[in-house]
Amino acid sequence: MLPALTASVPLLEPPGWAIAQRELFDLLDHAWRRFGRDFTEPDGRLRYGGRLSTRDGVDDFYETFFNWPQLYLLGGADDLLAESERHWEGVTRQLTGLGMLREEYERGYDWFHQGESLLLLYFLCMAAPERWRERAVRFAELYVDPAHGNYDPAHRIIRRPHNGSDPSREGLFDGDAYPWLPQEARMYGYPLEWLTSREHPPGRDPRLGEEMRRRMGVGDTAVNLATSGLVLNAFLLTGDGRYRDWLAEYVGAWRERARANNGIVPDNVAPDGTVGGLLDGRWYGGHYGWSWPHGWYSVGHAAVVAALAAALVTGDDSFTDLVRPALDEIIGHGKVMAFTEADSSLQSKWTVQLREDVHTPTLHVPFRYDDRGWFDYNPMLMGVPAALWHHTASPEDRERIERLRAASGHDWRTVRPFRSKEEAGHEEPWFAYLAGDNPGYPERILAAAQAQVRHRLARMERYRGRDVPEADIHLWQQSNPVVTEALVQLTWGAPQVVYNGGLQQARVRYYDATARRPGLPPSVAALVSGIEPEATVVDLVNLDPEAARPVIVQAGAFAEHHIETVEHTVCEDPSWVGDLYDYGHSEPVVTSAPVHVGGPWLRVDLPPSTRVRLTLRLALRARTPSYATPFDRSGGAA
Repeated sequence: MLPALTASVPLLEPPGWAIAQRELFDLLDHAWRRFGRDFTEPDGRLRYGGRLSTRDGVDDFYETFFNWPQLYLLGGADDLLAESERHWEGVTRQLTGLGMLREEYERGYDWFHQGESLLLLYFLCMAAPERWRERAVRFAELYVDPAHGNYDPAHRIIRRPHNGSDPSREGLFDGDAYPWLPQEARMYGYPLEWLTSREHPPGRDPRLGEEMRRRMGVGDTAVNLATSGLVLNAFLLTGDGRYRDWLAEYVGAWRERARANNGIVPDNVAPDGTVGGLLDGRWYGGHYGWSWPHGWYSVGHAAVVAALAAALVTGDDSFTDLVRPALDEIIGHGKVMAFTEADSSLQSKWTVQLREDVHTPTLHVPFRYDDRGWFDYNPMLMGVPAALWHHTASPEDRERIERLRAASGHDWRTVRPFRSKEEAGHEEPWFAYLAGDNPGYPERILAAAQAQVRHRLARMERYRGRDVPEADIHLWQQSNPVVTEALVQLTWGAPQVVYNGGLQQARVRYYDATARRPGLPPSVAALVSGIEPEATVVDLVNLDPEAARPVIVQAGAFAEHHIETVEHTVCEDPSWVGDLYDYGHSEPVVTSAPVHVGGPWLRVDLPPSTRVRLTLRLALRARTPSYATPFDRSGGAA
């Protein structure tokens, strides 16, 4: 039996955040069903009759549904998991027919995009590990087993930037040149910018042709670090030490290269294992690396995915030093300016996210580096610093975020209604809330989430029934009405998943003890207001006036934390109800009581119209992470 406690504090005036949270669950339940009716076929595939003319596109199909099983894990409808699985199956058949997959996996493409494609799979594995184990292990073996041609254990590299299930797919493009559109060149420039400044006829630029194929089409690149998410997923499913050892070896090799480069992770390794071996000694300039097209936006995300994966399975937090020096380097080169004065290549992202503050002087950091030095200045993306701090809970990583806040010219307490591609971007006001000076954040972020769902529903109404040309295959992900960032922050006490291939973080997760499934039970709302290991604070509210709701609280996304003790609120005196002829009630007397837990799970029984505050003392990463649940034979009984 699991350690248990029963809530006894009466729920008299439901907090606004609890009502808003359950209303968001209800709206999302309507929204995903509507999307399925309007944009998908009976077998789960997307309504699309065209072709895919380049290697790009797989991610755009899977990304559409990436957060649907995540919503199920949070407490979405019972049938949402089956619908998410149906869409993965349908899209996989669809992409196989389009020639993009081999044996259900990407034939060969970069990991900036593969990481995006795989988020749907990772959440499905988290929600139904038994059903998805075989596939996930088969995919991970493409990299762990050198026989598949992707991994070179002698040099500890992945052999090429475009990798996957088809070892015959070489280089970075089919045909004579990389498919780089003029508008993309205007935003991001060209690869191998240092090679030549001469004008070339369209389609004959060597930077997009033979030189790109020779210098960038083989060897390892930093974004391949995102393969760590796929291998971590296999470890969580199986506990097989081979996956732990591979992560330690591969991520460890990149950590050594970073140390040899003054701490900054390089972005390219030649087939012989030398950094810069094909780029005349440059540590920068690799495919989806520091110079082109996105810099930190791609390198930083891949590095933090790898660092946290290796640290999680080995227990060695020194792997996080794969990220910190580069992060501190770009912060060190920061400049205060208005966004309108910056040379940012991500204009469309920041104009929405900053709104009126595009004119406010604030800290900008460089995302890219080439022979000219650092350039492409942007406000700091907070996903990497937040993920790092959430993992370590170290004063050093928290202080970095506080310094970034102090250097910011805009108010971190502001909540703006937007939904970025990553379905993230509200880390700043969330951090201010956890710091204790943004008390209205829960209700404001839930209102912003409602706005984005309703905006997406309006967009769906406008575009449903239209034929989708290949150039507009982003329509589906731009219309996906599921939003989860607010629920992840408020109920799990975590930042949104790192979009380019990460696995979800969580200080706590929940299971419905009656339905024996992951997620909050119906009518139950949760709010995490503190995530310090010695005092992780969780409020649970049962809004149902008639039904009891038992909840199992899990420490960590993968039961990797250990709940030592919990202090919980109690109301032992029923006199607050008063006498029969009283016209009101008195204030309930609330005290607290301790419970020893000594494991990753705690059962909380919530009678009708009750609430409880839990203050959990956690030992972080004291257990081997896995997808085990409290209902497994080894996990205990509810």
